[in-house]
Amino acid sequence: MTRFRTLALGLCATALTTVSPLAAQAVSPPSVSTGESGLSVDVTDESGDDLVIAVPALATPQAVATPAGSTEALGRQVAEVITADLRNSGLFRPKGPDSVRGITFGEVTAPAYTYWRGASSEALVQGFVRAKGDGKLTVGCYLYDVALGTELTRQGFDIAPGDWRRAAHKCADAIYARLSGESPFFDSRIAYIAESGPKDNRVKRLAIMDSDGANHRFITNGQSIALTPRFSPDYKQIVYLSYIGKRPRIYIYDIGTGKQKLVTESVNQTFSPRFSPDGRFILYSMSVSGNTDIYRVSAAGGGTPQRLTNSPGIDTGGSYSPDGSKIVFESDRGGSQQIYVMNADGSGQQRISFGGGRSATPEWSPRGDLIAFTKIGGGFRVGVMSPTGGGERLLTNGWQDEAPSWSPNGRVIQFFRSSPGRSGKSAVWQVDLTGRNERKIPTPLDGSDPAWGPLLP
Repeated sequence: MTRFRTLALGLCATALTTVSPLAAQAVSPPSVSTGESGLSVDVTDESGDDLVIAVPALATPQAVATPAGSTEALGRQVAEVITADLRNSGLFRPKGPDSVRGITFGEVTAPAYTYWRGASSEALVQGFVRAKGDGKLTVGCYLYDVALGTELTRQGFDIAPGDWRRAAHKCADAIYARLSGESPFFDSRIAYIAESGPKDNRVKRLAIMDSDGANHRFITNGQSIALTPRFSPDYKQIVYLSYIGKRPRIYIYDIGTGKQKLVTESVNQTFSPRFSPDGRFILYSMSVSGNTDIYRVSAAGGGTPQRLTNSPGIDTGGSYSPDGSKIVFESDRGGSQQIYVMNADGSGQQRISFGGGRSATPEWSPRGDLIAFTKIGGGFRVGVMSPTGGGERLLTNGWQDEAPSWSPNGRVIQFFRSSPGRSGKSAVWQVDLTGRNERKIPTPLDGSDPAWGPLLP
């Protein structure tokens, strides 16, 4: 996995910590102003007007051919990805390269504010793509407040040409973070189960992709059913359930080497795995003599699994709180599927869901403030509640929406939606916490069991 090198963009060598990617410019960039601008958005506002942001194609001092295309073409493509990211957040109304005029390399740090004000733009994203002598590219992006004529933030990256999409996502992340005050989430990846074939004989393959569906890659070949993947905190591994040998067991797949190992050897069925926040443990469920409880075992392998629940019902779907001190899970010990919380050692188990219907597949937000879950009753819908069970509200209204997974910043939820009928079509969707911004993620096949990983390093 490529680790990005962030540059400090500027004109004067004395102002830089690494290189001066804009040294050819003759005009000094405006100083960064973060306290004066009134530009901001509220991620919890359901009725506010979307902020209008102009995103022209990134400029280049000279069109140079690269393995990923010319720097001129890449400048347009980077702007298109930034535009899509901002639009998909549901907070902004970006005008991309197809809707606004282009800029020159000299305009990157000297915006034509009068023009952009006349074009009714509230914010402006400008940048550049420049080829380096070592075969790499420097990508820089700047965010400006058009009304005040001030720079809000800037980002720069030295990248291999093939990593241009990641640079675009990181630029969008910087813009989102500056305008919303929230942590970003665009530069991240998704693991999910790609499905094909008839409903009664589905082929289910483990796959990964970028947060917008790009750079799709199949991990398993479909000869054995794969289910419920989860990334490790460092993105190096994926834990998932596989029916290799027609037995449901948990494996850890190493993304770098392509090798995988069995988590724990057992004659019993094991399923519903996920990593602890520090990556040291695997939380999972195991069925013994018809009774299912939650266990944890060392992610390094070896050792005796520790049993955390011991009820006569089915306990499954465990998910850690961000600090690793608590676990939320589902159990039917009270007669129907409901959500419970316990300490990480299994003590202090208590039910937190008391609304009508059943509640399942809980997942703790990375912010720690909410628990996402599936509400079952007259359909399947994705909702959220507080860690104590209060404030329950439903965000989706599909025929069958289930298996929520949080974005890295805890502001967007991913889930899969199944359609009624014999076709059994399913797809990966996202919804924000207002419930008003839903979008389908493009995948080459049907999709289920999505798992959103943390921000990439």
